[in-house]
Amino acid sequence: MRFLVDESTGVVVARWLQEQGHEVFSVYEEARGMDDDSIIQKAFAENWILITNDKDFGDKVYRDNYLHKGVILLRLENERAANKVDTLRRLLAAYSEELPGNFTVVTETQIRFAKC
Repeated sequence: MRFLVDESTGVVVARWLQEQGHEVFSVYEEARGMDDDSIIQKAFAENWILITNDKDFGDKVYRDNYLHKGVILLRLENERAANKVDTLRRLLAAYSEELPGNFTVVTETQIRFAKC
């Protein structure tokens, strides 16, 4: 799969996804400081699924009607990199087919999908 990993999500997540064989664009490593509008536009134009911890992307999708190819919003109580990786590991193992085109909100205990 193709993932654009937001700066807020971090480099550890991006590198883990690469190790799993996914194609990854890491904002932290490749375009630090990129603004949210540019991130979501790049993700759509280049067919990336956006992974972020920034709830502002929910506003961009639902209020501002930005198009996307899929957004994974991590709403975790434990923001440590290891917990992000573990949460994504479980998400990808169980729901990888549902991620493209959906706005997915993930917590430690719940996953919600919404078509946009």
